[in-house]
Parts: sequence; C-alpha cells; structure tokens
Amino acid sequence: MKSIAEGDKTALKEIYEEYLPYLYSVVYGVVQQKEAAEDVTSEVFLRIWKTAEKYRPGNGHKGYLATIARNMAIDELRKHKREVLPDDDENDIISSAASEEQGPEELIVENLSVQEALDRLKPAEREVVSMKILSEMTFQEIADTLQTPLGTVTWRYQAAMKKLRSCGYE
Repeated sequence: MKSIAEGDKTALKEIYEEYLPYLYSVVYGVVQQKEAAEDVTSEVFLRIWKTAEKYRPGNGHKGYLATIARNMAIDELRKHKREVLPDDDENDIISSAASEEQGPEELIVENLSVQEALDRLKPAEREVVSMKILSEMTFQEIADTLQTPLGTVTWRYQAAMKKLRSCGYE
C-alpha cells in the first residue's frame, strides 16, 4: 500500500492480481448482480490507487481493501436504488458440487431448488454466506468488513446454514 501511495503502478498490479477474485466476491455479496459487481470491482482498484495514502498499517490491508469494496458496493446500490437480486453465479458455484452424472433436467430442477433455498435467506445472511464461502473470509474478517460484532456474524451464518440444510443442502 505504501508503494501504491508513492505512485508505483506495479504494486497496484500486484494487488490487482492477488485480490481481484476476493474483492469481486465481496462486491458481489452486496450487489448480487454480475455486471454491477464487475463494474464496481474495477472502480475499487481506481479508488485504491487514489486513496492509498490514507491507509494506516497495523490492521492488515486485506480488511482495508474489503471495506473499500463493500462501501463502494453499498454506494452502487444506493445510487441505483436497486433491489438485491441474485443472479446465476451463486447457483453455478453451489451446483458445481453436483455430480457430473446428472442430466440437464436434474440440473435445472436442482438450480431452481438452490434459488428457492437462497431466496429463504435474508440479505444480511446471504451476504455473510457469500463472504464466507465465495471469498473464503474468516468470521473475524467478515465482522471487521461489515463493522458488525463477531457474534452477530456467526449467528447470521448459522441461521443461514440452518435454512439451507432444511432445504437439503450441506
């Protein structure tokens, strides 16, 4: 981050290569739309470039980057006043564990079932599940990013998992 603040473009490239999937999944967890998530994620790197001098070492840059990404995603939702609607990427990720022996009919039925299961989650639960599973964040990282108590984050995750299990998903 210090190198980026000093204008080192290769340092920004290193951050981009290392954290693109992570930051995309943070943004996607909020906006729930592929195109919007791609747009916001690209803007996140511009913001990192412009505001790198504000970074203060000590708390870790991963949480700092995630906070920027999440805040920009929330700004995107506010700007467009959209509903958070999940798109097919969540279904693809969850159904990727499905057996390759299934035919197209079974996959369609399964994807509908996954969508129904995800629809049972509250937006806050879906966001925590997305950050935990897609971003592979720890509960503490999620709590820091969401600026939410750790207990609340784990409770939301457990409540979401209970709902998903009731639909037959592990």
